[in-house]
Amino acid sequence: MTASVALAVRGAVAEVRLNRPGVHNAFDESLIAELTTTLQQLDADATIRAVVLTGEGASFSAGADLNWMRSMAQASEADNRADSLKLAALMRTLNYLSKPTLARVNGAAYGGGVGLVACCDIAIGVDTAKFSLSEVKLGLVPAVISPYVVAAIGARQARRLFISGEVFGAADAQRIGLLHEAVPADQLDAAIDRSLHWLGKGGPLAQTEAKRLALAMAGMSDGQQRTLDEHNAALIARLRVSAEGQHGLGAFLDKRAPDWAKES
Repeated sequence: MTASVALAVRGAVAEVRLNRPGVHNAFDESLIAELTTTLQQLDADATIRAVVLTGEGASFSAGADLNWMRSMAQASEADNRADSLKLAALMRTLNYLSKPTLARVNGAAYGGGVGLVACCDIAIGVDTAKFSLSEVKLGLVPAVISPYVVAAIGARQARRLFISGEVFGAADAQRIGLLHEAVPADQLDAAIDRSLHWLGKGGPLAQTEAKRLALAMAGMSDGQQRTLDEHNAALIARLRVSAEGQHGLGAFLDKRAPDWAKES
């Protein structure tokens, strides 16, 4: 079986690649577990100075895998809560990693994929990338990723995108702060290399403390995050088993419009 996550280390830089291109690098239980473990191992490796997160193939990450969503739609509220806590642990691990992280956004990022981008210290994407926080279309909310997305783009932009679920492009993603740079595809690696060049000039301890400082000044800490994760996992679990959530998930999986969707 092919690993859901591929790791390549070049010198002091680790590239972590989501490796499910056939499903646009969508999340399932295996990918979440593998990515969490990989990040934890890199965090503990003193030889690694920076981590680059990207996707294999045409997409960065399409969010939740259809088969995974189907199984969770049939699961109990308690099982959904436990499942959501695993995704929350992944996002928390990435956001509070002790070394610099770069999102190399090679294509579309939807749902939880937007969360991964928001959790990285630096986000650079191709100018053709599309983004969406599309959970409301399924009768759900982007609960687990919400603290990181709000921190990246602000509450005002989050309110719009959380409730509309609209698709937006790389230029808008840069304008609202989700991306730091949007570049043509043939310039993506050069842009990543420029960021790595500057990161290589900083002291590793100073960079760790600088990251903690920025997070602390924004009111974010690992301890507070764990409390938020418990609340948000309970919220998404409750919505998944609600009548609206069940209808929305069922409609999505059956490739039909939910009852509340208006004709365009």
